[in-house]
Amino acid sequence: MGTSANPGTHSTIGVLASGGLDSSILVAHLLDAGHRVQPFYVRSGLHWERDELWALRAFLIAIDGDRLEPLVVFDMPLGDLYGHHWSITGNGAPDAQSPDDAVYLPGRNALLAIKPAIWCGLHGIEEMAVALLGANPFGDATDEFFDHYESALQRATGSRVRIVRPFGQMTKQQVMQLGRDLPLGLTLSCIAPLGGLHCGRCNKCAERQRAFAAVAMEDPTTYANHSTILGGKAMTKHE
Repeated sequence: MGTSANPGTHSTIGVLASGGLDSSILVAHLLDAGHRVQPFYVRSGLHWERDELWALRAFLIAIDGDRLEPLVVFDMPLGDLYGHHWSITGNGAPDAQSPDDAVYLPGRNALLAIKPAIWCGLHGIEEMAVALLGANPFGDATDEFFDHYESALQRATGSRVRIVRPFGQMTKQQVMQLGRDLPLGLTLSCIAPLGGLHCGRCNKCAERQRAFAAVAMEDPTTYANHSTILGGKAMTKHE
């Protein structure tokens, strides 16, 4: 399982896109590298998905080009699996002070990748990219996991689809630098959006604010709460 796609191939590559910062930057990065990009979104019935999918569509429209294929949306309902979990109900989402593992969803990467990977195999696409970073602490973001996952897919489908992580050796700061000139205000990172806006209080909103601050970029995000938290200090939202 590779960590990077070969920009010299100019091949079609699938991208698992969420509408957030990392995967949106990944789509644009692969287009810039000369690939034809096929974006995928997996809809699971999670609380934030309506706003997330809207954001992803808006971002793709903004960067549209000849090599960007139309978004393919899959349904993978998880309500029967996750039950009354905060990711389904929206109640009690981890706040800005919560540790990163508070937002972990069991089996998330395996569930997200399965339909897009099979679709790639059926349509002759040999690689699918995911926007996992080098600092991802979870077991389902490792080389070992994806090596076994690819092997199982090949046995089950007869086709070989490589799942690559172009940002797998990069930090959040490095990825943000790649996206400096992109319309990142159209992306959505929030797990508790309010009226289509970032809530400004959840774990992911805090992560988003840190990402912009780390590369000294103006945060273009409109937050529902005017006073947001960055490193324990109040920060006025940018309009």
